[in-house]
Amino acid sequence: MKELEDILKTKSEMPLAKKTVLNISYTSTTIKDSMLHVLKPFDISIEQFNVLRILRGQHGKPTNLQDIQDRMVSKMSNTTRLVDKLILKGFVERFICEKNRRKVDIFITEKGLKALLEIDPVIEKTEAHIASPLTQEELQTLNHLLTKLRD
Repeated sequence: MKELEDILKTKSEMPLAKKTVLNISYTSTTIKDSMLHVLKPFDISIEQFNVLRILRGQHGKPTNLQDIQDRMVSKMSNTTRLVDKLILKGFVERFICEKNRRKVDIFITEKGLKALLEIDPVIEKTEAHIASPLTQEELQTLNHLLTKLRD
């Protein structure tokens, strides 16, 4: 297990707050890279996968771009562009309401649901592998501490 100083190749001592923020950032990048690697064979990004999961959670009911954006893990994502890419792949459909042209309903397709059936086990295995060095108690503590940092 490499210490952050070894990874960053620094000999100077960092203030604990700085080390903590850098450690979280570095760990986040490492986790994201792992997820990107396992999603690559499916030709889908982490953000596109997140949109598909959000739409699946609608259980066949339509949603709109704002609702998807509100539920995204990465708030910096361009939701319109993500949905457009998923439409091109046949994973999502978009319908414009005839009575109110500003209202756009977005649904996951059968093809999108089938893709998730293939992707989900791979993601779950990767998440389990990433979390495997920690005990259940440590995972609960880590989640509590991360939530505390966000609040």
